[in-house]
Amino acid sequence: MTDCLLTEYRNGVAVLTINRPEVRNAADRALAEALAAALDEIDERPEIGVIVLTGAGGTFCSGMDLKAFLRGERASLPGRGFAGMTARPPRTPVIAAVEGAAVAGGCELVLACDMVVAAENAKFGVPEVKRGLVAVGGALLRLPQRIPYQIAMELILTGELIDGKRAHELGLVNRLTPAGGALDEALKLAAAVAANGPLAVQASKEIMRSAPSWQADEAYDAQMPIARAAFDSEDAKEGARAFAEKRAPVWTGR
Repeated sequence: MTDCLLTEYRNGVAVLTINRPEVRNAADRALAEALAAALDEIDERPEIGVIVLTGAGGTFCSGMDLKAFLRGERASLPGRGFAGMTARPPRTPVIAAVEGAAVAGGCELVLACDMVVAAENAKFGVPEVKRGLVAVGGALLRLPQRIPYQIAMELILTGELIDGKRAHELGLVNRLTPAGGALDEALKLAAAVAANGPLAVQASKEIMRSAPSWQADEAYDAQMPIARAAFDSEDAKEGARAFAEKRAPVWTGR
């Protein structure tokens, strides 16, 4: 794995750290390829129940590496989106642990995650319009789903930033911490997710992600094929046994 992305495994949790602090963790082609490969690998590891995505050096991600862009590089991958993730997030749930800037593509990375833990000093926003650009890495699609439509429109059309406290008030952030505390709090949240059956967690995420595209009269039935793999699994039997025996379950992802 390239050193632009650090990978660590902790008790069913994968911690991915964007490691380009010299450019405020801006994304280039190498990072996009590394992150896409890491996410694919984690999706094939049944013992990993959740991912924590963070950035080194007190910054989450400042967007696209403009110097790399001028060299002809693209920080997006076909079918995968910005940083190899925004167009096709992994099956495994992802928690963003945000310190400092999560702006432009960095904000779109946050929006591709399932939960967000942020420090009070975090900065969120999509300032593309200030440069005559359009935020096509997912912000225009996802931000109006996460916060009130009018607020999302204001942020997108003005390009202004908000801090962690305001993002928490709007519901974009699950948990707010003092500066320097985002990763530790994200790991606590991740541990609560990783304690559960990984197949059930992945199926629950897939249903929630897919539900907005289903017709109301077919949604109930549409969820069942996704859930069936979890219901029919050895983990479902283990969960029932562990409950009856008053012990913690031992998940296998099968």
